[in-house]
Amino acid sequence: LAAWMTWKCALLDLPLGGAKGGVICNPKQMSQGELERLSRAYMQSIWHFIGPDKDVPAPDVYTNSQTMAWMMDEYSKITGKNQFGVITGKPLGLGGSAGRDDATGRGGLCTIREAANEYNIDLEAATVAVQGYGNAGYYAAYLAKSLFGCKVVAVSDSQGGIFSREGFDPEAVREHKAKTGSVTNFSGTEAISSEDLIELEVDILIPASLENTITDKNASNVKAKIVAELANGPTTPEADDILYKKG
Repeated sequence: LAAWMTWKCALLDLPLGGAKGGVICNPKQMSQGELERLSRAYMQSIWHFIGPDKDVPAPDVYTNSQTMAWMMDEYSKITGKNQFGVITGKPLGLGGSAGRDDATGRGGLCTIREAANEYNIDLEAATVAVQGYGNAGYYAAYLAKSLFGCKVVAVSDSQGGIFSREGFDPEAVREHKAKTGSVTNFSGTEAISSEDLIELEVDILIPASLENTITDKNASNVKAKIVAELANGPTTPEADDILYKKG
């Protein structure tokens, strides 16, 4: 994953090294105070590897603008001056970007639009399944419906998935998840597993969770016409070969 980030930066001609890092923990079981102390301790360990002109951390799984604000503040304390450029995904009041929250999902939708044009897929009649309902997955689902008129029929998170042939409102699902902690048990839907979601008969499949979710074990069962990867490395090399041969 760290190597992929280096390649991404190189492909887009960004003057950054590209890297990946994290802490093994369960944020869902931690208090705000514990999360803050962990975020600041992590920055104390990596600060000499990063910088506005060296490498810039960004939010990922189980992090948000508050996490990034803590890290930026800690870096600024260590270096002795405000360093707004050392972190992306900050709150707007600390120099964050208004487009940061939906950037990943919106970028994916731009790619989907071009693929749909290439393969003559009517997006207003297209069905969509999204694996992963964090920042990227939610905005991909929300924008697919609001911008293109797609019907979002399935989404999943770490607790499980939901499916409805009639489709549902991605924003309402997000509100449900905020209240309950998961997309599961959303009104008017049936339960499915995240693995089953991958094999649904939909027009567009959006893997937006973790690595290696499409493998040589399930790639031949993928029925979507477009697979739009928003997660890092959701498709293994073996699965990629299978999907390529399927067309």
